[in-house]
Amino acid sequence: MTALHCTLLTGPERRLLEHFYKQQGSRMRAANDGESWVARSDGIVAGLCLSNVADGHWLTGLLVAPQQRGRGVAAQLVEAALAERSGPTWLFCHPDLTAFYQRLGFSTSAQLPEALASRLQRYQRSKTLLAMVRAQSSRSSSPGNSTSV
Repeated sequence: MTALHCTLLTGPERRLLEHFYKQQGSRMRAANDGESWVARSDGIVAGLCLSNVADGHWLTGLLVAPQQRGRGVAAQLVEAALAERSGPTWLFCHPDLTAFYQRLGFSTSAQLPEALASRLQRYQRSKTLLAMVRAQSSRSSSPGNSTSV
């Protein structure tokens, strides 16, 4: 595999993520109110959306092209998208993906911001989904370097 480049799409480029989802036969949609991120290696091989919610972010639409799975593409893309973020990041996933997201630093979450709690409840009427969260502070702080008293 050639080098992987993870980038934020801006302006008219955002349509590229929609096109990628369609090429993969997915019904996923890029969030209108969020950021669209892609991983490229001789074309787009993965994408995700990141939207602001409460005091953190909501990750949706993570999709890696089947021929690229198992190569760490998702991990690299998630890390790039969250690199400069502070606050928690939530996502909803099928229970079969729990171990995958745990490897990326997420854990199951019983507490959600109201906007996500009501959405999850609505989604769970027709799908089995879990809420997960990744607690994250800014890159400028790290465990053991807290400035709070």
